[in-house]
Amino acid sequence: MTFSESIKTCFSKYATFDGTAPRSEYWWFFLFLCLGSFFCGLFSQNLQLAFNIATLLPSLAAGARRLHDTDRSGWWQLLMFVPLIGWIVLIVFWVQESRPNRYADSMQRYA
Repeated sequence: MTFSESIKTCFSKYATFDGTAPRSEYWWFFLFLCLGSFFCGLFSQNLQLAFNIATLLPSLAAGARRLHDTDRSGWWQLLMFVPLIGWIVLIVFWVQESRPNRYADSMQRYA
């Protein structure tokens, strides 16, 4: 999946927490979020805040779908609230390879 395909997919599934997301989709979208936040912050902190709020729901949805692709519940994202260790565990989960899981449609293939 390319950078632009990932952005289109994640915004078309703006608040879709079911299904799965391959690694490339999640990490390209994560890069877009980081770059978008950075460039908005160059112009205005209010613009950066607006961008971050507008992309909060799709970023949570993409994170949940990525966790589903590793056969974990999206609720694992609550680890974000555990200082330092929670983020490390989440990153480890997000970088793992796709595996057969209970969240995927029967027609989906694993990359």
